[in-house]
Amino acid sequence: MDSLLHYFTGPDLRLADGALLRAPVTAYRSMGRLNAAGTNAVLVLHGYTTGPSMLDAGANVAEGSWADLVGPGKPIDTDRYFVVCPNMIGSCYGSTGPASIDPDSGAPYGIAFPSLTLTDIVAAQKALLDALGVTRLAAVTGPSFGAYQSFQWALQFPDFVERVVAAVGAPWHPGAPGAAEAILADLAADPGWAAWCAGEMHAMFAKLTAMRTATLTRYGVDAELADRIPDPAARASEVALLAREWAAGFDPMSLVVLMRAAEAFDLRAQIDAMRAPVLYVLSRSDEVFSPALARKVAQLPGTERWSYVELDSDKGHFASGADAALWAETLRRFMDTAPDAWTPTGFDMEMAA
Repeated sequence: MDSLLHYFTGPDLRLADGALLRAPVTAYRSMGRLNAAGTNAVLVLHGYTTGPSMLDAGANVAEGSWADLVGPGKPIDTDRYFVVCPNMIGSCYGSTGPASIDPDSGAPYGIAFPSLTLTDIVAAQKALLDALGVTRLAAVTGPSFGAYQSFQWALQFPDFVERVVAAVGAPWHPGAPGAAEAILADLAADPGWAAWCAGEMHAMFAKLTAMRTATLTRYGVDAELADRIPDPAARASEVALLAREWAAGFDPMSLVVLMRAAEAFDLRAQIDAMRAPVLYVLSRSDEVFSPALARKVAQLPGTERWSYVELDSDKGHFASGADAALWAETLRRFMDTAPDAWTPTGFDMEMAA
C-alpha cells in the first residue's frame, strides 16, 4: 500500500441509480497547505487505470507522470496551492471499489459492485474536500478519465470551481458503445476467471498483463520510451515489465465498473452552462483522443470561451505528462491569471466553422 496515501471514510453515498454505497473510502495524496479560507486547493484527477502515483516522477501511469507539472515552483505550484489527488471510487488504489469488502456480505464486492456514474465519483470527492475544509477549488485538473472528472466537476459544482484544465480527454466519451460489456466478456472467457471469482486475486495476472501491454502500445508507449531506451528489444522488455507491474496491483472488475461510468458520460448538451474558463489540451499523436475531437468541441455552444492547446508530440496519450514542457508555461499562465481576466485562444474561427 502506498505509504503516502491518506484515507477518508465518507458518509453513505446514494448513487445515481438509487443504490447505496455504504461508508465509501477515498484514498488520496496531498501536497502543500490549505489556506485559512480554504480557497487555494487544486484537485488533480487521475486516468482510467492509474491513481495518485501520477504525481511521482517516472510513475507507471498510462497518461504519463504529471510530476513535471505539479510540485514546488512548478505550474501547479505546491508552495501556493494545496493539491489533493484522490483515487476515484470504483478504482483499486485504496478507494472503495470492486476489490473492497462489502460490509453486508463480508466478502469482496467483485462482480456485484454497484454501477457508478461520473456524478457519483465527483460526489465522493466533494465529501472528501468538505471534510478537508476546502471551500473553493482554484482549479480542477486531470488527463483522460481525469479530464472527464474535471468537466463533471465544473458542471456539478459550478460555484465551487474557478478553473478547469482538461488534457487528452473530452467532455464526452468518444469510444464505441459496448466496451464495458466486451471487457467483461473477455475477462470472463479467461481460464483464470472462475478462480478469481472464488477469491484467488492473482488468477487473472496473465490476462491483465496481456491487456496492459496492448493498452500501452495503443497509447504510444514506444515513442514515450524511445529517448530513454533506444534499443527496440530493450523497449519491449521494459513494456513487459510495466505491464506485469500494473497487472500485479489492478483489479479486473475496476476496468468494467469505470468503463461503464465512462460510456455513460456525455456533457455536450450542458457545456454552455459551464462558468469556469477551460484550458483544453490534446496531443497530435494521440489515437485515443485525437485532435479531430477539437473541431467537434469547438462547435459546441460555450466552448468559444475555452483555450485550446495541441501538443506537437510523438508520445500519444502519454503526451500531457511525458511532454509536459510543451505546455507547462501555458498552464502556469492559466493558473497565475484571474479567471475573469483570462483571454481564450486556440479555437480559431476556421475550426469552429
